[in-house]
Amino acid sequence: MSIFHTGINPFKKTKVVPVFLTITDDYAKYAAAAISSLMKHANPERYYRIIIMYDKLSLPNRWRLRNMVTRNCAIEFHRMKYNFYMQIIVRYCAKRTGSGDFFSSAVYYYRSFIARLFPQYDKGIYIDSDTILVGDIGELFDIELGDNVIGARVDPKVAMVPEFVRYVENALNVPADDYVNSGVLLMDLKKLRKLHYITKMTDLIREYDADLVAPDQDYLNVILKGKIMKLDKVWNLQPEGEDPKGAKLLHFNLSKKPWYHDDVNSGELFWESARGTGFYGDLMREKEKYTLEEARIAELRIKALIDKADELSKVKKPVMKIKKK
Repeated sequence: MSIFHTGINPFKKTKVVPVFLTITDDYAKYAAAAISSLMKHANPERYYRIIIMYDKLSLPNRWRLRNMVTRNCAIEFHRMKYNFYMQIIVRYCAKRTGSGDFFSSAVYYYRSFIARLFPQYDKGIYIDSDTILVGDIGELFDIELGDNVIGARVDPKVAMVPEFVRYVENALNVPADDYVNSGVLLMDLKKLRKLHYITKMTDLIREYDADLVAPDQDYLNVILKGKIMKLDKVWNLQPEGEDPKGAKLLHFNLSKKPWYHDDVNSGELFWESARGTGFYGDLMREKEKYTLEEARIAELRIKALIDKADELSKVKKPVMKIKKK
């Protein structure tokens, strides 16, 4: 069986639940834990296709991930190509290497291509690799979006930091109460295709070359303003600062990662999911090597991110504008 396309739907009359992750080799071991948790909580009477979008992902890592397939959870690999749109993004990312540029890798933008690259799906889910499922992701897929284009949770980290609030409202012209986190997305792929989302995003990049705090997430909020359903926090609960009780998906966002620190709320759920994936030893060795200096640098990067948001929030008008056609 090919490692690039695995699994046959055993439930011909059930709708496929497509779940997308975007990774590189560095993120494969975390994605494995996310996938393991998804499979553990998947409804045995439904069919799930996990689609891994990547650029650099070694053959051994693809084999280890491929070996996780189950009867009703298949894994498919899709290598990203450097087409016209990706070249624009890569050039844009190459400029974002200063202090506070936390999200300067093109891999963060792969999710923006899902609708374009997978026309066979009308609906799909995207999850970050630093997530752990505590419930059936099929329940998220079943949520009706109505007239909305995507569903996402309002970003809890924004409300906690005044600098982020000012940045979102002044620089992006998005109410802080409406600004969502892009780590978990329920997507109406038909509507995204109709909107020509990737074209709109790259048009904004070319026209404004805007210096942003969380670029791919910021573009999503600006382009889809007024077209986003606010998901319940249980589908993107961030254990740092939030009570995980009742969560269906945990998101270890920003720097407090269970594979680095012992005192992470609900971190044991990550390690339970990582066992048996083929990456457990890699994760343990990474944790053992993690130093206090690396932890200090991670905190400084967060501070630089806040400082950048504070500086960019001082603009007199939004940094970019969506032109109505």
